[in-house]
Amino acid sequence: MKLARRLSVIEPSPTLAVSAKAAKLKAAGVDVVSFGAGEPDFDTPSFIKEAAKRALDAGATKYTNVEGTPALRKAVAKWIGDAHGLTIDASEVIVSSGAKQSIYNVAMALLDDGDEVIIPTPAWVSYNDIVKMAGGKPVNVPTKAEENFQVHAEDVAKAITPRTKMILVCSPSNPTGAMYDESTLRALSKIAVEKNLWLMTDDIYRTLIYGDAKFFQPATISPEARAHTIIIDGVSKAFAMTGWRVGFTVAPKHVVEAMATIQGQSTTHAATVAQFAAIAALEGPTDELEKMRQEFDKRRKVMVARLREIPGVKCVEPKGAFYAFPDLSAFIGKKTPEGKTIENDVQLCEWLLEAAKVAVVMGSAFHAPGFVRLSYATSMKNVEEGVRRMAEWLPKLT
Repeated sequence: MKLARRLSVIEPSPTLAVSAKAAKLKAAGVDVVSFGAGEPDFDTPSFIKEAAKRALDAGATKYTNVEGTPALRKAVAKWIGDAHGLTIDASEVIVSSGAKQSIYNVAMALLDDGDEVIIPTPAWVSYNDIVKMAGGKPVNVPTKAEENFQVHAEDVAKAITPRTKMILVCSPSNPTGAMYDESTLRALSKIAVEKNLWLMTDDIYRTLIYGDAKFFQPATISPEARAHTIIIDGVSKAFAMTGWRVGFTVAPKHVVEAMATIQGQSTTHAATVAQFAAIAALEGPTDELEKMRQEFDKRRKVMVARLREIPGVKCVEPKGAFYAFPDLSAFIGKKTPEGKTIENDVQLCEWLLEAAKVAVVMGSAFHAPGFVRLSYATSMKNVEEGVRRMAEWLPKLT
């Protein structure tokens, strides 16, 4: 029996594949340091877990509204509104099973066959495939490491065609950790308003920002800008709640209603107990969140400094999220000690896993061949040991 044709244009997630391979080796007793998963190594704060336990005891085991419980939608409206200085009504919020489903539902609700979505690259592995699953066409606009992976608004403007429906940006970025400055986001918002396009901002990492970096949400520019902006957010990264699967979308009411129609025929709603946990997260204390952010920052500094000490490695300083995205293109074309030529970043990552026992994700998965992504959402011990192994083995390529 044949599989659906849509599978011919999408790929399994490379990041999940790398993490799974590393986990399999660990289970077999191999001492692997994995930088693959984009998942905080911290446990969910205890006050959130306790709230979930109380909710279960109180009967949080039944269906909720498709869009989420009224209490959570109200809490999301306040949390995101307070963060950006916006007044958001609960009717402009829909809760989904993770920010990934939020993005998927937006694509399914807004894209017709052949509609184009402009996505600056490097970009998260799932954006292109989600657009394709919805029948759309991703249009990638490359950025440069030496320009801190900032997209040029004029390049976006040149990529617009009569089929363009949306611009999708992620700041802080997965995989680069780069942040878009205010002037860039204002320029992209202006394009969206003038060309009558949607501007979707994936803000899932917005609470994880370091140094002098500042977050800017383009929906705050003007009522017109807000009417063209769709905000994606959630609890996974900031609150170490990846497995709880709770994401949020803030959008004009008619978009939320369209997404609810899609969601109502797929997952129905996010898990009830997870929604109660999310309320506790949004309304609870922030001291543990700040401790996690500060620890990520320490690891960030160490990882980048150690990577830059390796001859041939170039690494732009990440300003947010929990990823470093070094350029290892200097090692492409070199030979292993066994005489095998490393022809691309996929083979380089395979060799690092086999030889150095370090798992990293190939940059080509993010439309940036020659780069690799390392997550520092792991212990400082792993950061130091993993990069030490890279420093030991990469010079062996000649």
